[in-house]
Amino acid sequence: MSERITTPFGFETTALEVVEGVDLSGRRAVVTGGASGIGVETVRALAAAGAEVTIAARDVEAGERVAATLAEATGNKAIFVAPLELTSQDSVKQFARSWDGPLHLLINNAGVMATPLTRTPEGWELQFATNHFGHFTLTLGLFDALRAEGARVVNVSSAGHLASPVVFDDLHFERREYDRWQAYGQSKTANVLFGVEAGRRWASEGITMNALMPGGILTALQRHITPEELQERIRLRGGDKPLKLKTPEQGAATTLVLAVSPLVEGRSGLYFEDCNEALPHTAGMTDGLAAYAADPEAAAQLWKVSEETLKVQA
Repeated sequence: MSERITTPFGFETTALEVVEGVDLSGRRAVVTGGASGIGVETVRALAAAGAEVTIAARDVEAGERVAATLAEATGNKAIFVAPLELTSQDSVKQFARSWDGPLHLLINNAGVMATPLTRTPEGWELQFATNHFGHFTLTLGLFDALRAEGARVVNVSSAGHLASPVVFDDLHFERREYDRWQAYGQSKTANVLFGVEAGRRWASEGITMNALMPGGILTALQRHITPEELQERIRLRGGDKPLKLKTPEQGAATTLVLAVSPLVEGRSGLYFEDCNEALPHTAGMTDGLAAYAADPEAAAQLWKVSEETLKVQA
């Protein structure tokens, strides 16, 4: 077993602090959901370090406003916007087909949380369809661009993965009662397992994939939660002491560690919290990595099910 990775950064580190002194000139990045929340701060930090960044956004107009603001703030005019609707396989495949040239950083940042039971036209549960299926198709569709230069893929997961493993015999809540937190949890577990299997399959291609928990941050991600429920979730997450929330700038920091730090060079299948590799989850705690999210057999099964469902391969 490899030694646990620790970095000089921690809970209060911001994304801009992570990229301080880092030169990403000549590097190209895609950030899904880059028009809101921690996605904006991820784009800001990458652009500040000199990368060419494409914001992949459902709301193109919002993306263009963010791109203009960040171009002025960073002095980097190479911030672009392209449409991407993760719940639409056609939209995802169109984005991948339209990509030209190499891609060095793919930040699978977009997501939904705790939505009421909603199904896509295919009958897929919305959270799994968005958080995992959409990013699975996107990443495999960009495989050749990523392979051309060697690349890092970063999946924004969550401590919410502790709520559920991937339930393969009922992924879309067709037989069990829908629980929006379990649905969210299994989609976030899938984000971690994706990297575990990618590491096995793609090591020789020079592509790495890792996942992270950004922290507790108040953004539009919580739009499906009442203020009362949100406060209760914060209380439960905090345990015996109040949960300390992060700013979006701090929430994006762990993403940037996985995207640029030399300490994770060549490593895949990892899960980070507060800018450092997470410890195994222990009962009664609200952090750490669940054993089922690091299970190579579950990772292989998820990949197989995803390929068969989505009819995509790389």
